[in-house]
Amino acid sequence: MICCKSPRLFSPALLVVLLLLTTSASAAEMETVKVAPDKHGFVLEPSGKKYIPWGHNYASVDILERLAKDPARVEREFAEMKAAGTTVARIHPELPRLLSGPDKANPKGLAELQQLLKIAEKTGIYLKITGLASYKIKDRAAWYDSLKEPERWDAQAFFWETVAKTCAHSPAVFAYDLVNEPAAVGKLADGWYMGKMGEVEFCQRLSLEPGERTSDDIFSQWTKRMVAAIRKHDQTHLITMGMLPFPGAYKTAAEQLDFVSPHLYPKTGKVDEELKLLQKFDWGKPIVIGETFPLSCGVDDERDFLLRSREFAHGWIGHWPDESPTELEELNKTGKATIHNVIWLAWVDLFKELGEQMTGGTSP
Repeated sequence: MICCKSPRLFSPALLVVLLLLTTSASAAEMETVKVAPDKHGFVLEPSGKKYIPWGHNYASVDILERLAKDPARVEREFAEMKAAGTTVARIHPELPRLLSGPDKANPKGLAELQQLLKIAEKTGIYLKITGLASYKIKDRAAWYDSLKEPERWDAQAFFWETVAKTCAHSPAVFAYDLVNEPAAVGKLADGWYMGKMGEVEFCQRLSLEPGERTSDDIFSQWTKRMVAAIRKHDQTHLITMGMLPFPGAYKTAAEQLDFVSPHLYPKTGKVDEELKLLQKFDWGKPIVIGETFPLSCGVDDERDFLLRSREFAHGWIGHWPDESPTELEELNKTGKATIHNVIWLAWVDLFKELGEQMTGGTSP
């Protein structure tokens, strides 16, 4: 890393050059992340050094599209994240970009995924790869959404076989994140998707025709199927699932996962309640908070939540802004920043402020 100098002192282009030069050696030595023997966190193999996931969701709705259109931007933003102390990036490659049919991979999309792995390896940032993303409503694959549940599960398993085969040998993979915030059951009239925000929907239902099966049955069967698909090609990297803040819904699925990944956004004045909710995800496995952000609270409450959550959690992932922190800082200095800009800048500043405390200086 570049001593203690702030990335804001460098131009974006120079930052990329400096970061790639200073991280090339360490990136070449990236080790495999394993669950610690005592189940309290993670270690690197073979060194046995402690590893603490501390990072961001990155380009949540357009990662591979962004990479195809502007690879220099993705390289620059990975360098910026690394300079800020990031050890993990959660990415969301969209299913329609990786598959062109229920059992047909898209070579172009897979090449983009391989390119992203190389960028992660160069910068020394581990990836938490979230699966089955069909967030952008306008870009959804009609063939995928027309499938009945058995065939849809087949296609989802093929997705994970394809991704695992592509990523198995990369040292940059932290974990496979089976799906973002799933619900077990819905009605046919509901459709497969939920969690709409503008022109995207971030969540999927696993079954629209459950029959006599309970939600626990569906989560157990589906998770077992996806884990088996990954393990056909990758026996090494960890597996988890992005969870809504409803621990009772996911406990059955968690039995087959390597660690637990709830998404928790503290509310103003209610940090204690969020910490109590976090404790309910303690099922004897490491906990990585897969999403958090001062979305429903101020920076002080988010800081309090992060610091106090260290008693229970072993990793934390926020959100990286689409604007460069350098640009956000300039907008703030010139009085041109919007409330949106200020919130993003506050998060980046908080992330940098807390890095040493959250990781204990163990950043790779």
